Amino acid sequence: MTTIQPSAQSRRSPPLAVSHDPAPGGIPPILIVAGLGDSGPGHWQYHWLATHPGWRRVVQPDWDAPQLNTWAAAVARAIDSTAAPPILVAHSFGCLATVRAAHLFERRIAGALLVAPPDPDRFGAESQLPDRPLPYPAIVVASNNDSWIKLVTAGALATRWGARFVALDGAGHVNAESGHDQWPQGLLLLDDLILRASAGTRRRITR
Repeated sequence: MTTIQPSAQSRRSPPLAVSHDPAPGGIPPILIVAGLGDSGPGHWQYHWLATHPGWRRVVQPDWDAPQLNTWAAAVARAIDSTAAPPILVAHSFGCLATVRAAHLFERRIAGALLVAPPDPDRFGAESQLPDRPLPYPAIVVASNNDSWIKLVTAGALATRWGARFVALDGAGHVNAESGHDQWPQGLLLLDDLILRASAGTRRRITR
């Protein structure tokens, strides 16, 4: 488990420089999977999309209805539209939809960054999620003061899925309300995931 204590300054510093090289051997496609209510203008997912025009956003039929299979189906359709297995960057309920989509619809993905997943029991979703290591690299990020999940529960999900677990100190639900607008620290985690997913490549999104 990795424990990180982010400062307010690190949450809001300017975006890091990135590469958009789509050539063979470059980074996989990136899909952004938001949580309930979608990610508004102050959310780090919104900023990442604005600064990375090649990345795409998964659109849900109803942002306020947490129907796991419906959300997972939308994620699966987005995966099908990519030219290669993508990396999914998910937040909150979008994390559950991401894992469910790859599992239920047997979609191949390159990796998943799962930020602030909620407790599956809050949505009656525990039995709908994989109970074994995921067949792709994943990182689970959670905070010790997130009202949507206890840190120990998030850690148990990471262990169950064979994912790297990153514990944040005082980061809330890792959203705009907790001060995570551009969140460059998250880009570093994504960078690490891309290196793990792209076996043998030296391509990085941050410099």
